[in-house]
Amino acid sequence: MEHAPAWLINSFIYLSAAVIAVPLSKALGLGSIIGYLAAGIAIGPWGLGLVNDVQEILHFAEFGVVLMLFLVGLELEPKRLWSLRRPIFGWGSAQVMGCAVVLTAVAMGFGVDWRVALVAGLGLALSSTAIALQVMGERNLLPTTSGQSSFAILLFQDVAAIPILALLPLLGAFSGQDSSLDTASKALESLKIIPVIAGIVLGGRLALRPVFRWISRSKTPEIFTAAALLLVVGTAALMQLVGLSMALGAFLAGVLLAESEYRRELETDIEPFKGLLLGLFFIAVGMSIDFGVLRDSPGLMAAVVAGFLAVKGVVIYALARMMKLPFQERPVFTLLLAQGGEFAFVVFQAAAGANVFPAKTASLLIGAVAVSMLVSPLILVAIDRLLLPRYANCGVTTMDEIAEPQSAPIIIAGFGRYGQIVSRVLLAQGIAATVLDHDAEMIEVARKFGYRVFYGDATRLDLLRTAGAGTARILVVAVDDVAQSLKIVDLAQAHFAQLEIVARARDVTHWNKLRDRKVMLVERELFESSLRSARSVLELLGFEPHAARLSTMRFRRHNLELFEKLHPHYQDSAKLIAVVKQGRQQLEEQMAQEREAQQRRRTHG
Repeated sequence: MEHAPAWLINSFIYLSAAVIAVPLSKALGLGSIIGYLAAGIAIGPWGLGLVNDVQEILHFAEFGVVLMLFLVGLELEPKRLWSLRRPIFGWGSAQVMGCAVVLTAVAMGFGVDWRVALVAGLGLALSSTAIALQVMGERNLLPTTSGQSSFAILLFQDVAAIPILALLPLLGAFSGQDSSLDTASKALESLKIIPVIAGIVLGGRLALRPVFRWISRSKTPEIFTAAALLLVVGTAALMQLVGLSMALGAFLAGVLLAESEYRRELETDIEPFKGLLLGLFFIAVGMSIDFGVLRDSPGLMAAVVAGFLAVKGVVIYALARMMKLPFQERPVFTLLLAQGGEFAFVVFQAAAGANVFPAKTASLLIGAVAVSMLVSPLILVAIDRLLLPRYANCGVTTMDEIAEPQSAPIIIAGFGRYGQIVSRVLLAQGIAATVLDHDAEMIEVARKFGYRVFYGDATRLDLLRTAGAGTARILVVAVDDVAQSLKIVDLAQAHFAQLEIVARARDVTHWNKLRDRKVMLVERELFESSLRSARSVLELLGFEPHAARLSTMRFRRHNLELFEKLHPHYQDSAKLIAVVKQGRQQLEEQMAQEREAQQRRRTHG
């Protein structure tokens, strides 16, 4: 192996460490993240010493976090992201500012210089996006209230890192070690941020879809994968060029493609790279832990780690109460945001470069962040085993997921107001159905009334298989959330081709997206009930019951025909408006002609 290139040897070392440590960690019930961190410690400078260039690997492995944020962005359509603006800037700013202020005050209370205390407080206020999203993904927490709140806060932290880095030269100037000219030039560079973000958003809106459409026509899968990676790499490089977070740029690129027809294909192409690089990132974090600082100042290191975790934990738990998060979700939410974050490495290294504090202080703080990232998954295991069982008994019923394979010919995903009616009709006819829902409280109420409902999230492929999707004939998608509904349909069509899908559409946009997926049996949830209400109004106005019924039935038929005409054009607003106006005019003219004919019959009769 003496003539083998370094990249080949290092690749062998990383993959061997991961293959050994991660399955072992999972077998012990500790999770994959602890396995990757342990692998990094084992092969790093303070372990077997097989790898020494930790910083180079850490920079490369950060691309795993970038790919993760791109995939998260693909799940968030611009409208949905806009709806999160208040949690992002409201709760996000409350978390960062609240933690930073308290940490700074505590540090100054122990006699730390105000500049060091401020930078330490701001850096330690940031959390690990990589670990938080990995844990939430493994536990399917992103769709939950705490998952959405955590994501909003993490996204704000990526934005907040920009002014934090811009502040460092000013603090260096306060210490008399940074020239005003250098400070002004850095401030001028920060003005590039606005046009770069605007360019990404506008360019993405105008160019991305046509480019991917053109590439897909080549029918060369590897080039499509290359184009997807090129998009992420290019956006990340552009953001890095102006001092912004690479992950934030990748997230914006993902959001811009969230509504495109290539979303699922992009997810499939990027996912393997994301998983491997994210694992490499955790290995690099394990290697970067400076056990020399821990050996020289074990008491100080332990005090810093325990102190900032405790302070952040108190502030974030108080924030969780203000946000009215479900009681049983608060411990995990608190821990995921209490740990230090990978961006703190950048902040503290930049602070040492700007002469805000000595390199030794930076090493201590970086070590504290790395140790917090190491111990947080261990604390999470303790929370799962010791704390959550007690929380689960605080007024909330817990139940096991569906475990026994089912064989009913029909699966109903969602047992809310819509799914209940469907299941009751089938039950009255003696037809068996497997019903899935992930609202434990609602399931408990349903079981009291004698309904057999299984606890399970139908967006998970393994639970769909257990529910009998491989042999069932019909899948009724009755969930309330639009994104979950579409994800269930995508999973069913990709893995269970024999299933006939009957779906509930929340609104017109949802109806169109289901029809894009060739789901033909779609019912808008309020359409029929609205027609019956309109019929009652006509009768109260003096229409004969038969005439009122005919009018509403005619409107129903016209509306369904109009929707079929509109579907090919629903993303073209100009064409859509023209067809709607034309259809409405035709209906009004037809109704007017029928009223005149009816009036003539009455006159001559």
